[in-house]
Amino acid sequence: MTGAPAKPASSARLVLVTGMSGAGKTSVLKAFEDLDYEAVDNVPLPLLGSLVLSAQPGLTGSGFDRPIAVGVDIRTRGFGVDAFLTQYDELAGTGSVEVEILFVDCDDEELRRRYEVTRHRHPLAMDRPIADGIAHERRVVSRLRDRAHHVIDTTGMAPGELKHLLEAHFSPGGGSGLNIFVTSFSYRRGLPRDADLVFDVRFLANPHYDPELRRRSGRDEAVGAYIAEDPAFGSFWDGLTNLLRPLLPSYKAEGKSYLTIGIGCTGGRHRSVCVAERLGGWFDSLGEKVQVRHRDLGPADPPVPAREDSR
Repeated sequence: MTGAPAKPASSARLVLVTGMSGAGKTSVLKAFEDLDYEAVDNVPLPLLGSLVLSAQPGLTGSGFDRPIAVGVDIRTRGFGVDAFLTQYDELAGTGSVEVEILFVDCDDEELRRRYEVTRHRHPLAMDRPIADGIAHERRVVSRLRDRAHHVIDTTGMAPGELKHLLEAHFSPGGGSGLNIFVTSFSYRRGLPRDADLVFDVRFLANPHYDPELRRRSGRDEAVGAYIAEDPAFGSFWDGLTNLLRPLLPSYKAEGKSYLTIGIGCTGGRHRSVCVAERLGGWFDSLGEKVQVRHRDLGPADPPVPAREDSR
């Protein structure tokens, strides 16, 4: 993930929202509206430059008085990756607009399910299987993902979580400095695709094997106490915090706007949740801006099968 360029003095903010069809661009633009952005969808690419530049008060005397979010994807008239990047380069080169690219992504399988549930046709698979259209689109837009300043993966993400994430990155003052996101997850359901750092805590004592703790979560004090009693926990915790503490000022000096840390265990219910909660509290005690999310924790989650070992 690349860092955003330095913000020009007295510039307006423009976020170009693109990504995979069905990944949630409409929800993202609605969230931007709630953040008091001027949100516009599917502006024809040839008109994008004139729309944005004419919105600058210094140029016209009557432009938008708030930041702008513009949705652009393969359904946009005149869309092409080269044309999109040319528009971005031209706008960024004016020096009057702070331009960022936000790429909204989602797991292929979840995209397929979303299309099947809504019975919408994929724009690149009108007469072919949905999976073919998703694969084709991913190849087409891969360069945009590589150039994006921000990538948000909406797989398994609730609307409220998406809104909080966008608020941390893009609300006035909310996106300044380093924003830290700690995510617990289950290895059975794959790594969080947006994680910058991932730590595996499957070596810790597993509360799943205690009948009294099995159906509780890592938020429970008794579960936390059980995990903390593992002789390996103390040295692990000291090593983890000693690793992260000196990284924070370096990330800030680099201008990194957010850091996502994944904490994983087998089922995403006990050990990873406990460590993520504890890590969030540690960051908070340092005065850092932190949010904790438990990707795979839910009341309907089935318990880990007894035949699985602690790994």
